[in-house]
Amino acid sequence: MTTIEILWVDDEINHLKPHILFLEKKNYKVTPCTNGADALDLIEEQNFDIIFLDENMPGLSGLETLSEIKNRNATIPVIMITKSEEEYLMEEAIGSKIADYLIKPVNPSQILLSLKKNLDHSRLVNERATINYQQEFRQIALDLASVNSYDTWIDLYKKLIHWELELENVDNPGLLEILRDQKQEANSVFFKFIKKNYQDWFYEMDAPVLSHQLFSKVILPEIEKQKTLVLVVDNLRYDQYFMIEKNIQNHYKKLSETPFFSILPTATHYARNAIFSGMTPLEMSKHHKEFWKNENDEGGKNTHEEDFLKSQLKRLRKELSFSYHKIVNQKTGRELLQNFNQIKHNDFNVVVYNFVDILSHAKTDTKVIKELAANDKAFRSLTETWFLNSTMLELIQKAQKENIQLIITTDHGTINCNKHTQVIGTKSIASNLRYKTGRSLTYQEKDVYAVHNPNSIFLPQEHLNSSFIFAKENLFFVYPNNQNHYTHYYKDTYQHGGVSLEEMIIPCVTFTPKN
Repeated sequence: MTTIEILWVDDEINHLKPHILFLEKKNYKVTPCTNGADALDLIEEQNFDIIFLDENMPGLSGLETLSEIKNRNATIPVIMITKSEEEYLMEEAIGSKIADYLIKPVNPSQILLSLKKNLDHSRLVNERATINYQQEFRQIALDLASVNSYDTWIDLYKKLIHWELELENVDNPGLLEILRDQKQEANSVFFKFIKKNYQDWFYEMDAPVLSHQLFSKVILPEIEKQKTLVLVVDNLRYDQYFMIEKNIQNHYKKLSETPFFSILPTATHYARNAIFSGMTPLEMSKHHKEFWKNENDEGGKNTHEEDFLKSQLKRLRKELSFSYHKIVNQKTGRELLQNFNQIKHNDFNVVVYNFVDILSHAKTDTKVIKELAANDKAFRSLTETWFLNSTMLELIQKAQKENIQLIITTDHGTINCNKHTQVIGTKSIASNLRYKTGRSLTYQEKDVYAVHNPNSIFLPQEHLNSSFIFAKENLFFVYPNNQNHYTHYYKDTYQHGGVSLEEMIIPCVTFTPKN
């Protein structure tokens, strides 16, 4: 066991011998020092794990010594010990990044507690997280064996995300592997649940909120209460949302959270158009032929979201002022911020942010992004870094100052695909890697949710014999010709359009501005 090296700096160090003996019995090694100048020499000669520093010493004061210590080694934790409780001293010490402070006279238990808090904190947190997950493991397994409703699936998925975030910094690869296996099993069971229940959700009262119902059931009631900024972050998974939520809460307080289900295919063309139109893809293809485009139609398939939203408001007989903006780069984001005063008086403003979607697609085509977003943990971290430096955060801050309510949601999630399944079809079938639609599709039955009558799940049917297939879990489709090349090219890339917890269960969260 490695001995912890402590430097204790106090001009009355002889009075602290009982404390030093107490610590040495606990297997700590203490180097005593009576002044700041000698302390600075010692830290040049030796490596200390932590420093106890008296605030009131002749010669170099405690604060002066602290400043010099931090100049030499900014990472070493320093615990300030002081007789004074004057506020300015504490502010100055804390501003200099002390790890902790104690008020004299200190007792051995206080010293020991401070040591454990600062040196053993990470280990204790890791041990507690490990123990808690081990206790929870059996309950998750039992839940997986009995889950039979959409709301219990939401709870279970969020529980798995919680443990993924808790354990990602724990130095226990075996435990993380167990959790990944549980997520894989959960997606396998979820796939069977969707195959059995998805079609019924369009006809039953006891069903989750789906994409085409989100605006009328969740967003509109909030808009009618207060001026609202609605942010739609394309392709935002629940775990990525949690990474940005903690930063949003610096400016806003969470009022409500409504997890909902993306419709199939979990792709922008279908899911986001459904949110803005308030219609299923089948209904859009019938009632908005001027806006809707089928798979093989030329042109952008999400260029009429504002038109869809206008039409939905008209159909709902709601006369509300609003603006619509799509942010695809820093330039368009800056332009929106500059024009914010012109739109802030609207009943609501909708802003679509495409960065996360762009990032997920870039992982397929760009080697640098493949390295930066090598796994879900890295992908989450990139999402948080983007958000902290984005115009989206600046827009949220502006809205908060204007006392504007905030809603954050998405159209679908994404999943890291690392296994392939073969599909055969004509050249006209959809190019998406997670779903296919067309005639004469040949596929592995066990790997897909096949819908031979697309109208039954409210999807348009381009041709009489057209069907849809959706890949399960983390699979992606490849064709037999040049299969090895495409398997290697698309392995470990983020895709969407299929059936998985990550793609289908997504957040819609309402916040109220903090004063």
